[in-house]
Amino acid sequence: MGRGGRVDLRQLKAFERKLAKLATADYEKFCEDCAKELAARLLGKVIRRTPVAKVDGGTLRRGWTIGQVKKSGSVYEIEVINPVEYAQYVEFGHRTSNHQGWVPGRFMMTISADQVEQQAPTILQKKLYTMLKEAFNGD
Repeated sequence: MGRGGRVDLRQLKAFERKLAKLATADYEKFCEDCAKELAARLLGKVIRRTPVAKVDGGTLRRGWTIGQVKKSGSVYEIEVINPVEYAQYVEFGHRTSNHQGWVPGRFMMTISADQVEQQAPTILQKKLYTMLKEAFNGD
C-alpha cells in the first residue's frame, strides 16, 4: 500500500510477476523431490536401526536401497527395499533353528516408517515454505 491507503501499481505488478512465477513452478519436480527426501530420511533411520550380526558382518544393514520415483495418478511412490533373503525374518521375528523358541522381530522398517510418517507433514510444510519463499523473494 502506498501513502494514504492507495495501492502502489509497481508493487502490484511485482506481486503479479511473483504469482506468475509460482504458477509456472515445476510441481512435478517439487513432488518428486519431496518423495526423495522422505525416502532418504526413511533410509537413514532404517539403516541405523538395522542390527549388525557377527555372522554376516553388516550385510543386512548394507542391503538397504532406494528405488525410483513412480507416479500413479496424483500419488508419488518410492520403495525403500532390502533384498537380503533374511531381512523379513529379522524384521518380523522367526523360530529358532531347533524350532523350540522364537526370536522376536526388530521392526527396523516398521518403526522407521512410522516415525517418518509422523514427521512428514512438518518436513513437507518446510519444503513448501521454502518453495514459496523463493518464488516471492526472488525476481
